[in-house]
Amino acid sequence: MAYVSEEEIRNARQVDLLSYLQANDPSELVHVSGQTYCTREHDSLKISNGKWYWFSRGFGGVSALDYLMKVKGLSLPQAMNAVSGRVAHSSPLSYRQAEPAPRKLILPEKNDTAEYVIRYLTGRGIHPAVIRYCLENLLLYESREYHNAVFVGYDERGLPRYAAIRGTIGSYKGEATGSDKHYSFRITEKNNSSDVHLFESAIDLMSYASLLQMTGRDWKQDALLSLAGVFQMRRKDVLPVALDRYLKQHSEVHTIHLHLDNDEVGRGAAEGIRKSLQERYTVLDEPPSSGKDVNDQLMMRMGMKTKKEEIVR
Repeated sequence: MAYVSEEEIRNARQVDLLSYLQANDPSELVHVSGQTYCTREHDSLKISNGKWYWFSRGFGGVSALDYLMKVKGLSLPQAMNAVSGRVAHSSPLSYRQAEPAPRKLILPEKNDTAEYVIRYLTGRGIHPAVIRYCLENLLLYESREYHNAVFVGYDERGLPRYAAIRGTIGSYKGEATGSDKHYSFRITEKNNSSDVHLFESAIDLMSYASLLQMTGRDWKQDALLSLAGVFQMRRKDVLPVALDRYLKQHSEVHTIHLHLDNDEVGRGAAEGIRKSLQERYTVLDEPPSSGKDVNDQLMMRMGMKTKKEEIVR
């Protein structure tokens, strides 16, 4: 759809999110109570009274169009295509919707060097060997325009599908447009690892690898998986999408190690994962022994400052 008129946009905004998901992706809906739902991918995104609000991110909307653009990362033409034709039907559940266009990941342009990224991660205590491994395997690079650190996640075909972005100057945190959390940042040197270690962020993952490197242990023998953020799960059948996909793709896994943060959200997420998976896997809760997160633990171990705002960028 090359051109979208104002009238078409107004009509599309009349399609509420609950009706859209009931018609096109009912498995994504999780009933909470009464007329309130959340999505399977985002436990804190609540749908009620014709509106939706993503509590963990602090924003919301009314229409399915808002959701597709703000949460799923679709462009306006792509979102319009996903709901097109539905506005003329009084019963949206009877409309057979074409599959929305797949997300297109838009990665920041790569810089010729990684000077800023190396200095930033070294300042966070990350071991040079871990940084070098990630750079050499294209899991990490420096963006050209803002010198941000870009942490890339790939699908089974080796195609980039996700990118977390962290500012090396300032405190910016975000994700590349079109990022799919099913394919978050991970280090999986061995394809048949029976153990997988879970972290809230890419930097926590690299911090754990650095702690092992410091003790002379092989940090590449197990799978290391970043969840790209977590939420408190109140239902046993809801898992972070990155973990859910990884377990479906790797039947050899039998032990899951949780290295989530020492805060209310991290502890709640760890408990939710444990309850969901303890009947099928050995789930070990191994939070940081000191500090809020694994990076704090690493920096305290190295005698460095732990307050992120005090780090020299």
